[in-house]
Amino acid sequence: MRHDPDALMLFAAGLGTRMGALTASRPKPLIPVAGRPLIDHALQLTEAAHVAHVVVNLHYLPEQIEAHLAARSEISLSCEPVLLETGGGLRQALPYLGAGPVFTLNSDAVWTGRNPIEQLRAAWRPDEMDALLLLIERGNARGHSGKGDFTIDADGRITRGPGSVYSGAQIIRTERLAAIPDAKFSLNLLWDQMIAEGRAFGVVHQGSWCDVGRPEGIAEAEAMLRENGDV
Repeated sequence: MRHDPDALMLFAAGLGTRMGALTASRPKPLIPVAGRPLIDHALQLTEAAHVAHVVVNLHYLPEQIEAHLAARSEISLSCEPVLLETGGGLRQALPYLGAGPVFTLNSDAVWTGRNPIEQLRAAWRPDEMDALLLLIERGNARGHSGKGDFTIDADGRITRGPGSVYSGAQIIRTERLAAIPDAKFSLNLLWDQMIAEGRAFGVVHQGSWCDVGRPEGIAEAEAMLRENGDV
């Protein structure tokens, strides 16, 4: 079993209901931001970080994403006839991902600054960690409201509570997935176990991030990219 991640789960199966009319006839990962579909922004990160294998989960209008990725031989598709949430979706994709820790990444965010995958890889300590979450300081979390999700102590361990925002990027060990009895469940169940055992850590992203979960997030993300000189 490997101790360092070399495969990535890209979550792309959601219904995108918060996008309203924009997802009436296309899945959210194909909504353009700065002239490119959201999913391509995510895949640019995986390419730059030289991730060996990527798995994309599909549910809503899957044939459109399948067609978009048809030429990408390094990408496997995990189709979900019924939405399984993050935990169930990750467990279903394990035959493609292999044993050991994996990266996971949401497909509905845009980033500036250091590549989030490379940052996680550099901070990963397999002897101490079962999960390493990439967090965003609230002042750098654009398109996102709320008080934050986690706090980080001096050793890097995380606890629940107002503080930094979870970015949708992490490294996580997958062995615990087998013990969850439900088919559909969130990775929050694993995080709570890992937090209780002192095995969940966080690192703050060196850059900015924009949540593109709502229509107004598109303009916010494009403004962020312009400010950074990326468009």
